Amino acid sequence: MSREPRQFDFASMFSIDVSPTAPARTDADGTLGEVMVGLLRQIVDGQHNQNDLLEELLENINTSQKQRHSELGQWKDANPELATACRDAAETLGKVQSQFLHTLTEEVAENAECLMDGEYMLTEFVDRFGPRLAHLNGVLQVLSQLSNVQNSTNAVS
Repeated sequence: MSREPRQFDFASMFSIDVSPTAPARTDADGTLGEVMVGLLRQIVDGQHNQNDLLEELLENINTSQKQRHSELGQWKDANPELATACRDAAETLGKVQSQFLHTLTEEVAENAECLMDGEYMLTEFVDRFGPRLAHLNGVLQVLSQLSNVQNSTNAVS
């Protein structure tokens, strides 16, 4: 059975009748039903292809995550003192981040109208807090990852 799509004049084959007593449209030689079945098969084939691609993508993501987890576990096993120091630093910087966020939110509350009305004030606010917050979050993320990895022999089984 050939799966090549046939060329049809869809505009003349499909029409929408919104009257309450619209009669069912039938085609004398059955080509309309054949077209519908062919289109539905193409849709199903496309969905199967998408499912296959998604499964492959998920497998690749899982593989890379397992590898990263294993590498972090090996690093922690090789550097236990440094991993502990990373955990302590992450806890301290977490407190610093909380204080920084408290200051940031106070600034927003005190200058809400100016920030809403003036682009200059908003730009100054973002310039003042944005880079520091972004860099602090990046450092905290690295320290947290290096300190929270489970023992590689227990975590990857």
